[in-house]
Amino acid sequence: MNVLVTGSSGFIGRYLAAYLIRCSISVVQAVRAQPANTLSGKTIYVGNIDSHTCWETALENVDMVVHLAAYAHVLDSTQLDLDALYACNVAGTQNLVQACLRKGVKHFVFLSSIGAIADSSQTPLPTTAVPTPETPYGHSKLQAEQALIALTTGQAMTWTILRPPLVYGAGNPGNMARLQRLVQWGMPLPFANVRNQRSFIYIENLVDAIATCLLSPQAQNQIFHVSDAQALSTANLIRKIANHSGCPCLLFPLPLSLLRQIGRWGDYLGQRLLHRSLPFNSHIVNKLTDSLLIDTQYIQQTLAWSPPFTVDEGLARTFAAQSQ
Repeated sequence: MNVLVTGSSGFIGRYLAAYLIRCSISVVQAVRAQPANTLSGKTIYVGNIDSHTCWETALENVDMVVHLAAYAHVLDSTQLDLDALYACNVAGTQNLVQACLRKGVKHFVFLSSIGAIADSSQTPLPTTAVPTPETPYGHSKLQAEQALIALTTGQAMTWTILRPPLVYGAGNPGNMARLQRLVQWGMPLPFANVRNQRSFIYIENLVDAIATCLLSPQAQNQIFHVSDAQALSTANLIRKIANHSGCPCLLFPLPLSLLRQIGRWGDYLGQRLLHRSLPFNSHIVNKLTDSLLIDTQYIQQTLAWSPPFTVDEGLARTFAAQSQ
């Protein structure tokens, strides 16, 4: 089996490529630019991913594709380039799918996001939930999903779509990395009374699910939600991060209404006065106080898949790797 992995120099891509290589699967790693660290195995530089990317060389003799590359983790919303977002996530995915069809690729695994469905939910979201994305990123992932399904209808190439929540592990970017830094710096955090429930997924659980979808015929033309088995409140997540990183847990209570008001103040200061997003704004407050639960029964029933690591095991491995 020859597998092309896009975004191989990214957080998820590095773990996935290493996992597949350990499984004796031949991996072609497609990256946009020279990575800081040399990647093992065959690497092909494809430049920016959009409607003009040439995939012909990268797809030579490739049986399956895992498409991870995406425009993501823009923490400052004032710097969000919507044209670049849709050029990469939607047009870039369409272009890659069309190239795969021309080259006779057998199966295409697309890493979407639970954000294509919703950013919050008090009840576990099944794969049949009606999509109501709330962010440009979520909209772009949903459009890419729809393009993949439309382009492959009636074609020989099959597909799998995976929708994970926030992914954590050693080297994780984005909001989880910022929260980890705040805990490790000993920053008092006002979330002691937050009793939300959010699903997360440890990176090694995610790459195990991706590999399962590559190897299982039952994954063909299916959409799966994937997450760790245990959901956590923000307060409990902070306690676990503190415990596994050997740092004190400095939580204090603030009413939810006041937290949301502080978020709105952050919006005003950032947008009106500083013209940039502040670290504490309504978007971040909502992420930290709202619930987002995922129903993973379908992948469990269809592929007999369950996450190999618990949340505590995932966090322990995360901080053990970071301390090395």
